[in-house]
Amino acid sequence: MFIQTEPTPNPNTLKFLPGCDVLGNTTASFSDAEMAKASPLASRLFNLGGVTGVFLGSDFISVTKSEGVDWPVLKPAVLGAIMDHYTAGDVLIDANAEVKKSSEEDSPIVTQIKELLDTRVRPAVANDGGDIIFRAFEDGVVYLHMQGACSGCPSSTATLKHGIENMLRYYVPEVQAVEAVE
Repeated sequence: MFIQTEPTPNPNTLKFLPGCDVLGNTTASFSDAEMAKASPLASRLFNLGGVTGVFLGSDFISVTKSEGVDWPVLKPAVLGAIMDHYTAGDVLIDANAEVKKSSEEDSPIVTQIKELLDTRVRPAVANDGGDIIFRAFEDGVVYLHMQGACSGCPSSTATLKHGIENMLRYYVPEVQAVEAVE
């Protein structure tokens, strides 16, 4: 197995490409070791030390490091952990892990916002090792959660305000603003 790496706009996050499907059409984000218990791979990565976030995408794994750790030191350990995971044939997400589900029906405006995010925004941010998840639309404000390389990225605020907000306001006149939430 040959694992490629790519830098992301976030200097603390690297994108690892194992050359195979990771999660397909879904994503999973882990911001601490407790959350990572749902994923053997994420747990393995948090156990390395210096890892502050793991994001599993369609065909990539984004790993975020703490400020005091250097990539030349951490990167070989991350590559080894990913290789060990795939060699062992472990599952990516534990089947018994709790999954959040939404039961509320979407309004036509929310459906349109989600469609725009899925077709125009998410593919672009996935290229940078991240994801943007719709959380809510209330009183003209779209609330989005930044994951992977997008979380904590210095340029994410500009992307959110100048890119995503302008695009949504153009296509959905009811949208007045876009805000990031945790």
